[in-house]
Amino acid sequence: MAFNLILWYQPNLVLIVFVLFSCSFCVFSSTDEAGGSGETFTVSSFSYPETRLRPFDLRYIRVDLPPWFSVLSIALNSNVDLDISRIETASQSMLPIICFRDGSPPLPDALNISMTNSAISGINGLDVEQCFPMQKNITMTLTNNQVLVAKRIDDDELVQGVMCAIDLVPQELLGSHLSLVLRKCSFISPGVWYIGLFNGIGPTRTQSKMIIRGPAYSFIANISVEACANSMMRGNFCNSTVYPLSCTSSGNYNALAVMANTAVMENVVTCRSSFKMFCGHEGVPNFFSLDIMNVAEELTFTVKDVRFNTTSLNSSSAANDVHLMCFVRHGAMPSATLYDYTSDLNKVPLVIHSPLIGRWYISIVPVNLTTTRDSNAGVCYSMVSHLLQCPFGKGGPNCTMNSYMLQTFVRRGPTPFESYYLPVSGGASHDSANFPLEPLLSNSSYNGQPDNIWTFFLLDIPRGGAGGNIHVQLSSDVKINYEIYARFGGLPSLVSWDYYYVNKTRRSDSSMFFKLYDSRDDKADFYIMYAREGTWGFGLRHVNTSNDSLKGPTIMSISLERCPKHCSSHGECKFSFDASGLTSYSFCSCDRNHGGFDCSIEIVTHQGHVRQSIFLIVSNAAAILPAYWALRKKALAEWVLFTSSGISSGLYHACDVGTWCALSYNVLQFMDFWLSFMAVISTFLYLATIDEVFKRAIHTVIAILTALLAATKATRSSNILLVIVIGALGLLIGWLIEISTKYRSLSIPVRFPLNLHLSFQTIKTWIISLVRTLLRRYNLAYAMAGFAALAMAAVSWTLETSENYWFWHSFWHITIYTSSFFFLCSKANIVDSENHLPANGNYELTHQNSLPRSG
Repeated sequence: MAFNLILWYQPNLVLIVFVLFSCSFCVFSSTDEAGGSGETFTVSSFSYPETRLRPFDLRYIRVDLPPWFSVLSIALNSNVDLDISRIETASQSMLPIICFRDGSPPLPDALNISMTNSAISGINGLDVEQCFPMQKNITMTLTNNQVLVAKRIDDDELVQGVMCAIDLVPQELLGSHLSLVLRKCSFISPGVWYIGLFNGIGPTRTQSKMIIRGPAYSFIANISVEACANSMMRGNFCNSTVYPLSCTSSGNYNALAVMANTAVMENVVTCRSSFKMFCGHEGVPNFFSLDIMNVAEELTFTVKDVRFNTTSLNSSSAANDVHLMCFVRHGAMPSATLYDYTSDLNKVPLVIHSPLIGRWYISIVPVNLTTTRDSNAGVCYSMVSHLLQCPFGKGGPNCTMNSYMLQTFVRRGPTPFESYYLPVSGGASHDSANFPLEPLLSNSSYNGQPDNIWTFFLLDIPRGGAGGNIHVQLSSDVKINYEIYARFGGLPSLVSWDYYYVNKTRRSDSSMFFKLYDSRDDKADFYIMYAREGTWGFGLRHVNTSNDSLKGPTIMSISLERCPKHCSSHGECKFSFDASGLTSYSFCSCDRNHGGFDCSIEIVTHQGHVRQSIFLIVSNAAAILPAYWALRKKALAEWVLFTSSGISSGLYHACDVGTWCALSYNVLQFMDFWLSFMAVISTFLYLATIDEVFKRAIHTVIAILTALLAATKATRSSNILLVIVIGALGLLIGWLIEISTKYRSLSIPVRFPLNLHLSFQTIKTWIISLVRTLLRRYNLAYAMAGFAALAMAAVSWTLETSENYWFWHSFWHITIYTSSFFFLCSKANIVDSENHLPANGNYELTHQNSLPRSG
């Protein structure tokens, strides 16, 4: 296992992360303003009832975090009893896992377990998915401006640390025991977060199985979100003042003197706070926030009117020596060590190209004030931001490229929530998801570079649609000369992207959520798995423009599909809802031979499928043995049971492996298990020598009980024990009936004689007589062989798993029918004088008196 795990049980890791947490907490504490904790209020609070996860089951929990949230608290209790020391060797298909992902449901089956590729790529970190083994009790407190603080409650011992991405490095790579490698600490940002609980992962999770057996566990979750009561306060303690920047249209962008295009200048908005001047001391930051609602081309921050708050220090040279360090971060509060962009605004403006949609946080920290003679001196400044939004239909550098907003068209079909996207203008037919690309291409390049021509497409994934997959296709009659870049929340570029495709050798291989299905010179076909809801930007970079005369028409399609590649034609696409019932997600239910999240992994080869089919079907021929013996002894009821049991089992398994279905699958399954249970119990009942009246009554009761077992969870392991118990109980009842009717003379009297010695002698005589009768009535060798075969059948039943079912169940067929054969043979064919009632004088007298009198 090399996927990212968070393992709190390692003492050395706890020490490392605790030190990191302590240091980071000191950094954040120093940036907060003095004062007590601010007031908070509960935004949402959900309590999820006890939920049971059977083997290979999963459950998603959606958590919405508003931009102003402060703390997310998660308390999860389960009955998982996981042996920490065995995690290294535990099979992934048997390991309970909990995963977290920002924006869309986690998918640990798609994790790239190659140690040569990083699991974290793209500026947004859309591939960040953290998973760790499920614990009995987990409590987490997550904030948006601080490393995650988590604790695991184990034996009343509290452990704290930083939630970081941990790589489990296999032994063969390091030549030693399994090691932990600290890679990257995680932070939580506003938006939508998904919690995934899995009872086993891996390719076999989606494989259709003949039986599902294994440990199940249940959990209870309580999730609450708190926010600061004061809209201008932020931070996990709500004690950091954040000044919002409001934007207004501006026709004057000469302050930066970077744009000469009048059309571009008309789309610039100026954003500033309602306070004109801000003052700060050495190392004390001022925080600002800015909301970007639409796709923008450029975001610029600058300061002016920089001066000291002391008159004696104000001079142009002194003010120029001050450093006003600006730290900008998307979605969370920045600091000197945690930021996305930084610049000294007193020296040069901070320019962010293609900023992401959402809330940006800005921190301006005065530095180098200690060089002044006045230790109490502070610096004042005016901060202003400019947001460049390209005209409608334009995008890219200097707003020179074509940009199209794609319109959503809902598909009608068996799978809900599917759609495809077409440009509003472009001559594409609305009846098809395909549209021609050449009429939409940009004609001009940036800075005269012929290979730097871009065409952008924007689309929107609706709320609740994060359980779908973006499907992108390009096809042409000749070689495709386009590169595709995708980015969430903004327009992509060569330096800012989340996923990309250039050719079959250059693509997002390191991404666990990028799946390429077809890569040829004239075709490209890939999926973005579980795409995040919101605005997506796709950029087509036109390369080799000198060969345009040799190019043919290129067709492009972008669609939102529920299952990738329709489950590779090896499964059925299904959908379900998260724990709240508000968000749908799709998954593949694969056939017997395939698995994986898209059913593309062949788990059972064709030769293996043929071998399994032969074993499961032909092994039912063992029913010939007890059926033949029953027919020879003229036990017609048992002969019918064994014959029909073998035939129904063969038909059921022929349907189960996909060979041929004589009836519906549910009917065949019921008949197989019901007749098998009946055959086992009837074998026990056959051993009792009782009248047919009693035998028919017992058979009726047994038929009802076995039908209930077969109709309710027929494949559970405890059924074999219940069947044996019912059979033994039927045999015991038959013996008791036989004893009560034939051996009254040996029955124990209700009142024991006062002589204890005499009563013991009576019991001893009764027991000896019973043992002699059993030895005379049954062949001990056959009976012991029958019990041995029955024990082997019970062992094979308990050893059945999803992987070895075909072998052990075939062995079950052979052993259970063989045990029935030996039990039938164990009943001796003797004439027992005790089977005949003795002559009774009263009977004869009554018989004579019953004759009509003559005369």
